[in-house]
Amino acid sequence: MPRSDHDRVVALAGLFLAASQVRELARRGSLDSERFETSVLSILQVDAPSSEAIYGGAVRLRAGLDLVIRQLDRQQDVELTRYAVALLVLERKLAARPALVARLGQGIGEAVAKLEYFPVTHQTVVASLAESYLATISTLGPRIMVHGEHVHLNRPENAERIRCLLLAGIRAAWLWRQSGGGRFTLLWRRGPLLMAARQMLADPPRAVE
Repeated sequence: MPRSDHDRVVALAGLFLAASQVRELARRGSLDSERFETSVLSILQVDAPSSEAIYGGAVRLRAGLDLVIRQLDRQQDVELTRYAVALLVLERKLAARPALVARLGQGIGEAVAKLEYFPVTHQTVVASLAESYLATISTLGPRIMVHGEHVHLNRPENAERIRCLLLAGIRAAWLWRQSGGGRFTLLWRRGPLLMAARQMLADPPRAVE
């Protein structure tokens, strides 16, 4: 994977897009269907030719790019930052456990196989990915504490969607590390990253098949 600011911004956009949906689902019990599909798709794209292709093109990341700009432009959302940092920490722990990575890859492969019969965001696919999250990443600790309304958090289908979104966050964190992102990158390259995010939003939207 290329190690450029563009690719790092794509990773951050995917990370904040997933985190924002976790919050939305926990607080309101609902999701934007296209954004959810974008996040789930990123998990299932195991051999994408580029960082943008993981998400189906920059056009599908515009909400995430807007969040990146806000975060980098000193309009930091503390709750989203907390989710993002927790996901980055868990991804580093996962990367240090090759056997767990292999097990997660197997689970994702099983979910990909279900696409022959179900659409990307079908509950069967979501449940399969959520189960893989539970069997792998949830064993690493500390678990990510999701705050919201109990009436939404206690619904089994919402719990599965949240785990699926957290897995999408881990996927974005993996891409962040692959593209050269590290603990101090946001501090040292805040300006270039902010410029790259603004440029991506300014470019004419285009999808990637």
